Amino acid sequence: MTESHDFFQRVYDVVRRIPMGRVTTYGHIAAYLGARSSARMVGFAMNAVTHDARASDVPAHRVVNRFGALTGRMHFATPFLMRERLEAEGVTFVDEHVDLQRHLWEPAD
Repeated sequence: MTESHDFFQRVYDVVRRIPMGRVTTYGHIAAYLGARSSARMVGFAMNAVTHDARASDVPAHRVVNRFGALTGRMHFATPFLMRERLEAEGVTFVDEHVDLQRHLWEPAD
């Protein structure tokens, strides 16, 4: 097993724990995994979800950037699907960003 394979699996395990109607950030996941400077690697793991059979149950739509922007939206079937899934779970937005004050979930909680 490669180091990135193991890291991706650890990311997927955290993302599976995000409650419906909540989001977390790439940075929060990286910090929780003890790799504070690896937010970009968390993003790579989220981008790989659609190609990784181990990740078919990973709710990647619940991971946003530190400002609440849907930076991963281009990796979904349509550019609007990520937001549609979040809104279906009751997540609210302020302009184009998730309202992080209402919906942020910290992995350590």
